[in-house]
Amino acid sequence: MAAVATCDSVAGSTGSAVATASKRNVTSFQKRGPRASGTNDSGPRLVSIAGTRPSVRNGQLLVSTGLPALDQLLGGGLAVGTVLLIEEDKYNIYSPLLFKYFLAEGIVNGHTLLVASAKEDPANILQELPAPLLDDKCKKEFDEDVYNHKTPESNIKMKIAWRYQLLPKMEQIGPVSSSRFGHYYDASKRMPQELIEASNWHGFFLPEKISSTLKVEPCSLTPGYTKLLQFIQNIIYEEGFDGSNPQKKQRNILRIGIQNLGSPLWGDDICCAENGGNSHSLTKFLYVLRGLLRTSLSACIITMPTHLIQNKAIIARVTNLSDIVVGLESFIGSERETNPLYKDYHGLIHIRQIPRLNNLICDESDVKDLAFKLKRKLFTIEGWRKSLWSFPNLKI
Repeated sequence: MAAVATCDSVAGSTGSAVATASKRNVTSFQKRGPRASGTNDSGPRLVSIAGTRPSVRNGQLLVSTGLPALDQLLGGGLAVGTVLLIEEDKYNIYSPLLFKYFLAEGIVNGHTLLVASAKEDPANILQELPAPLLDDKCKKEFDEDVYNHKTPESNIKMKIAWRYQLLPKMEQIGPVSSSRFGHYYDASKRMPQELIEASNWHGFFLPEKISSTLKVEPCSLTPGYTKLLQFIQNIIYEEGFDGSNPQKKQRNILRIGIQNLGSPLWGDDICCAENGGNSHSLTKFLYVLRGLLRTSLSACIITMPTHLIQNKAIIARVTNLSDIVVGLESFIGSERETNPLYKDYHGLIHIRQIPRLNNLICDESDVKDLAFKLKRKLFTIEGWRKSLWSFPNLKI
């Protein structure tokens, strides 16, 4: 496949540069050779793009998800050319936050956005993005949180769970030094309007893109999926995210966000019946989408109501066609909501799949039990471990 060949060529050229770096007295991200202008000076091997960094393990170009703790769990960030699937929580309260963090990170770093939804107008989604926290304000928020959660010494022995915030250091790693990698956001405030107006974004609102008179051939994609694929393909090729005309335009990243994919609003019936007639339509859409991403400077996040899909085989196929799968399990309406073991959390987060990119094995976090909590301003991911030796009769 062309996508595979492209990835292999990049990996091979990077490895060659590393091997000859000591001989030529240049960094592993540079090579000797003529520039575009025809000079014989050394030029950059990898183009520095704001808001990106190469993985320290496999050299894959990474972008931040907008949640540094999640970046750490995914091995440093979201790899360019991959799909991150978010399994929505039951009442769709917390998954939109991760969706908006991803878009907000794109605006802060000057990336181009493509927002697709069948439920909300993309312009309205952008108006609800969280505001970035400055360094001093961010430190103050965490200091206040630690102070508010101090436990008297007499109660320390009674705790049945221990927590620690997955907060990676914010130093820049790699050749890109013009911007920081990964930001924190204040969920109680909105993104400044001037930042939104200065951003480059494209919106796909399904009700505006299709008409009721549109005819669809049998055994093809649903009209919504067809239109969305055409829209994404046009943006990728017209704006040069596929690598075309590299000398005419500065390189940038396309962040694609697709909301509630697979829901009935997209014309799909996989959530309405055990054997949905459009199950192949969804998997075909994901297959084509991933092919577009593999050969372009783009990254995609998709939220999907997998808890509504009755056919587990469809979920398995969707998982296989996604690069990264993260599930959110909310405690709202469940027995865990009143269970003292989970009183400090709002839900669990499950890292179901992490890709193997230029590696035989994938990155895996040492922390297996993960929970999330939405504080007044911050969405945090924390590790917790059950200690039942003090409470042998406690049911989980």
